[in-house]
Amino acid sequence: MALSRGLRCCQRAFAWLPVLIIALVVLWSYYAYVCELCLVTLSNPVEKVAYLTIFHILFVLFVWTYWKSIFTLPVQPGKKYHMSYADKERYENEERPEVQRQILAEIARKLPVYTRTGNGGIRFCDRCQLIKPDRCHHCTVCAICVLKMDHHCPWVNNCIGFSNYKFFLLFLAYSLLYCLYIAATVFKYFIKYWTGELTNGRSKFHVLFLLFVAVMFFVSLMFLFGYHCWLVSRNRSTLEAFSAPVFQNGPDKNGFNLGFVKNLQQVFGEEKKLWLLPVASSQGDGHFFPMRALCEAQNPLLANEEQWEDDGIDEEPHGKSSSRLSLNI
Repeated sequence: MALSRGLRCCQRAFAWLPVLIIALVVLWSYYAYVCELCLVTLSNPVEKVAYLTIFHILFVLFVWTYWKSIFTLPVQPGKKYHMSYADKERYENEERPEVQRQILAEIARKLPVYTRTGNGGIRFCDRCQLIKPDRCHHCTVCAICVLKMDHHCPWVNNCIGFSNYKFFLLFLAYSLLYCLYIAATVFKYFIKYWTGELTNGRSKFHVLFLLFVAVMFFVSLMFLFGYHCWLVSRNRSTLEAFSAPVFQNGPDKNGFNLGFVKNLQQVFGEEKKLWLLPVASSQGDGHFFPMRALCEAQNPLLANEEQWEDDGIDEEPHGKSSSRLSLNI
C-alpha cells in the first residue's frame, strides 16, 4: 500500500516535468531577448523601446493563457448524472447485460443525453459511476470524467476540455505569435553575428540559439494550431475527430456541426470583445450541446443544408433553430 502510494506521488511529480521544461525555455527566452538582444546588442533607443513594448505585450498574453490552461480544473458532470444509491444497487445486483442496459435507459430518460455507445447503449462510466453527458469522456490520467474532453495534454499537465479549451487555443495562438515575433526581430542581428559584423561572444550565443529555438517551436505549433482551428470550424474535439460520436441513428461526424459562425461561438462565446482574452466565455455549461440532427427534426428543410454546412456556410434559419432548441431543453 505504501509502495503504491509512493509510486503515485512519483508519477504526479514526474508529470510536471514537461511544464518545467517549457517554463525554463520561456524564462531563458525572456532573458536572451530582453537582456542580451535589447539591452546589450541594440544601440538605437527607439528600436529598444519598440521591441521591448511589443515583446512584453505578447509575453504577458502568452504566460497568462499558459497559466490558465494549466490551472483551470477540468469540469466534471453534475450530480444529476450520478446514479442514486438505489439505482446503483439495482444495477450492480443485476447480472444480465440486457437488463442493465434497460436500467441505464430508464435513468437516462430524465437527462438530456443523446449520444450512445457503439452498440446503441447508454454511455456509462463504471469507474465514476455516472451516466456520461454528451461529449464527456473518462480521462485515465486525471481519473475523472471530463465534460467535452478534447485530450490530456502533458505540456500543461492538465486535461483539455470544456472549461479550458478556449484557453488552450489562445495559448497556442499567442505562443505562435511569440515565436514569430522573436524570430522576425532577431533575424537581422542573427545575420550580423553570423557574418562577423557583431562580435560580442556571450550575446552571439544567445541570439543565434534564440532564433533556432523560436523557428523550431513556431513550425511545430503552426501545425498543431492549424489542426485545432480546423476542429473548431467543424465543432469537433480531438477524440471525435478520431472516433465519430454515435447517436440513436448511428455515427455522425458532423453531429454537432452548426456552421462556422455558430461553431466559433460554442468555444469563444457571443461577445467578440472577449474572444482574444483568457476569460471564460464559452456557451453553455458543458452538459448539453445543440445538435444538427435535432434541429433537422424540428425543421425538415434543414436536412437539405448538410452539403452547405460541410462547406462552412452558416445558414441563419439553422442557427435560430439551434438557439431555440437549447433554450427549450
